[in-house]
Amino acid sequence: MRVLMLGWEFPPFISGGLGTACYGLTKGMSEIGTEVLFVLPRPVEASFATHVTLLTPQGVGSSMYRIEDFKNITFRTVDAGFGVSSYQAAAALAASSQGESSGILKVPKGQIAGRSGEAATKMAGSAQPAFSGGGQYEGDMFAEVERYTRLATQVAMQETFDVIHAHDWMTYRAGIAVSALTGKPLVVHVHSTEFDRSGEHVNQRIYDIERQGMHMATKVIAVSYLTRNIVVSRYGVPAERVEVVYNAIDLNGNSLGITPTAIDRNEKLVLFLGRITMQKGPEYFLRAAQKVLEVMDNVRFIMAGSGDMVRGIIEMAAGLGIGHKVLFTGFLRGPDVERIFRMADLYVMPSVSEPFGIAPLEAMSNDVPVIISKQSGVSEVLTHALKVDFWDINEMANKIIAVLRHPSLQNTLRQHARIEVQKLSWADSAKRCVEIYQDALGWSAN
Repeated sequence: MRVLMLGWEFPPFISGGLGTACYGLTKGMSEIGTEVLFVLPRPVEASFATHVTLLTPQGVGSSMYRIEDFKNITFRTVDAGFGVSSYQAAAALAASSQGESSGILKVPKGQIAGRSGEAATKMAGSAQPAFSGGGQYEGDMFAEVERYTRLATQVAMQETFDVIHAHDWMTYRAGIAVSALTGKPLVVHVHSTEFDRSGEHVNQRIYDIERQGMHMATKVIAVSYLTRNIVVSRYGVPAERVEVVYNAIDLNGNSLGITPTAIDRNEKLVLFLGRITMQKGPEYFLRAAQKVLEVMDNVRFIMAGSGDMVRGIIEMAAGLGIGHKVLFTGFLRGPDVERIFRMADLYVMPSVSEPFGIAPLEAMSNDVPVIISKQSGVSEVLTHALKVDFWDINEMANKIIAVLRHPSLQNTLRQHARIEVQKLSWADSAKRCVEIYQDALGWSAN
């Protein structure tokens, strides 16, 4: 079987769980022998592609390359904007004052797919909209989605494949177009919905694209039952067409089972790592932190990430009188992420609405106990994590204090977490996707 996979971000340039999931899933596909042609929105320059081999550009201004560990995966890139993640694009659109109808995306410089402003500008090329004088990238994201659709369709017409797999809303239009032209079944993968990102204040254009993609698809993959319920109830997709495939974690190179390096310090470190947006609940993290600091002084709270709420959250920390106890690191990636996990005594994910949530798995793989919100998909698969309603800051604070004060609780969470994360395999997720492909194609599993 050969799969045409449409995605918007992929390592080394990722800004959230979408890129990490695409990496893990394609690696799992490669391990089980399923061929994947992965279409990306932008070429990767050799100076940035430290772990890929670029091949000769082919057709429609696209590039083709392979990654050494992905023997069955071919990556094709098309010239369609910066490759801003669906998370960033949707969050920026939601945050843009009254301009939802205009579809103008404004993303702070330095937040484009985890690149620095300079690197992002270099990657963009002269054909792309420039940074404005105010440090904003201004471009019509919906036009970029349509551009990606046209170019991805041209790539698809040069290739042979059995099924189309489109990740999140920015690739759904391309998936629909390719399916209409080729007659191949479309499978859409829902990593996040507009209701997760924006609450009840959805961007209607994004919602319409999401709904169209889900209804035009033969099968819909949701990353959790939480997301499946939203797809069915909010988008009107028949339940029998929606399948759940949980995310996993790539343990290669992680420090699973290895005691973190000892750090000579008196303070306990409590970590928030994720986009600083409404969806992730950063304000609840700060309010719980305030309550913890009322009874424990030797605690420092680290907020690692970037997002549209950063400035407001920094001001909130100051207003709560805990600014001196909260460290904002900005966006972290690669070795810095692992380093911050190694330093942490506890990881907290207070998400308001989290379709899945890979970060807790990363924390557990680095031997860090976790507290997660009950409003997260990952809570469906984790047993040995403390769980709390995102809005219950008193209970969140109590659980933080309990973990920090009781080493026996820390050790129990760590020991059982090691077992749990080893059960979550991308190869298993890939096998489940292949079964869904076979169902979409009407093939027998035998």
